[in-house]
Amino acid sequence: MTLSPGKQKGLAAVADHRGIIAALAIDQRSALRKLFSAASGEPPENVAAELMIRFKEAVSRILTPHASAILLDPEFGLSAAAQRAKGAGLLLAYEKTGYDKTVPGRLPGLLDGFSVNRLRQAGADCVKVLLYYSPFSIVEINRVKHDFVERVGAECVAADTPFFLELVSYHDQMDDKGAEFARIKPDTVIRSIEEFCKPCYGVDVLKVGVPVNMAFVKSANLAGPGALYSREEAKRHFLRASEAATLPFIYLSEGVCNETFGLALELAAEAGARFSGVLCGRATWKDGVAIFVRDGYAALEDWLHADGVRNIQNVNARLAGAHPWFEKYSIAPSMPGKD
Repeated sequence: MTLSPGKQKGLAAVADHRGIIAALAIDQRSALRKLFSAASGEPPENVAAELMIRFKEAVSRILTPHASAILLDPEFGLSAAAQRAKGAGLLLAYEKTGYDKTVPGRLPGLLDGFSVNRLRQAGADCVKVLLYYSPFSIVEINRVKHDFVERVGAECVAADTPFFLELVSYHDQMDDKGAEFARIKPDTVIRSIEEFCKPCYGVDVLKVGVPVNMAFVKSANLAGPGALYSREEAKRHFLRASEAATLPFIYLSEGVCNETFGLALELAAEAGARFSGVLCGRATWKDGVAIFVRDGYAALEDWLHADGVRNIQNVNARLAGAHPWFEKYSIAPSMPGKD
C-alpha cells in the first residue's frame, strides 16, 4: 500500500524513532465526567468543565515527556494540547462523545463546529473517530456506520491527514463485560478489523481492543469454569486478529487497570501479533481523578509524577515487540521517526 506525503508526515509525528505509536489518550468526555462523579458524589452533569480541563492539562504536561503523542478532544483538551512536551505529536478526536440511547445501534456523530481542516488548524497531526461496531447488528444500522466512516475517510484524504478509526466492540443484546460477550469477542474484533481494512473507508490506522476479555483468560488467579480461554487459546485469538489486519493497528486499554493492560500486551507479543503500539488512556491516569477530587491539584501532580509516570513506563516497556506503523506501507524504513 502507498501513503501520501502528508499522511506520512502526520503518522511520523505521532510515532517514536522506531515507528511505534506509544501514545497517551485522554479524549474522554462523558467517561471522564462519570469518573469525577463517582469520586465526588456529584451527578455527572454537575461536574464543572474547568475540572476536566485542568485534569487534562496536568496529564498532558506531566506524562507526554514519556509518550510519542497525546490524543485529546477539542472541547476540553486544546489548552492541554498546548502544554504537551516538545516533540509529542497530537491527535484530536472528531466524534461526539457517547450516543443517543433512545435510538438503537449506538449511532455515531461528529462534533458540531469542527471539520478535519479545522482540527488541523487547531494543531492536529492526525484525526481520530470512535465507532461502536458489531458485525452482528442489523444491516440497516451497519450501513449507516459504513457510510459514516467513508465520509470521514474522504474528508481526511482531501485534507491529506491521517485517519485513526477506533473500533469499540459490543453486541446489542449482551453485557460488554460479561461471559456471553467474551465468548464472541474474538470473532467480533476480527470481523470488524476485516471490514474496516477495506480501502473504501480511507482508514490509515485502526485502534482496537484486544480480541479477548482478559478477565476470562486462565491464570493462577482464574481457573475452572470461570476461565473461557486458556493462555494458548488467547494467543491464537491475538494472532488471528493480527493476521486479519492489512492496516497498521494499535491497542486501546478499554478502561482496564494498568496491570491487566500490560498482561494483554505481553500476550500479544508472545503470540506474534504485529501491532504498532498503543493509545492508552484510563489504564495510565484513571486513579488520579479521585486524588484530584479528594486532595487537590498539587496532590494530583505528585501522583502523576510518581504513579502516572510508572504506569506509562509500564506500558512502554511492553512495546519492545511492537512493529513500525510503516511496515504495511510502501515506505522506506528510514523515513519516519523522532529521536
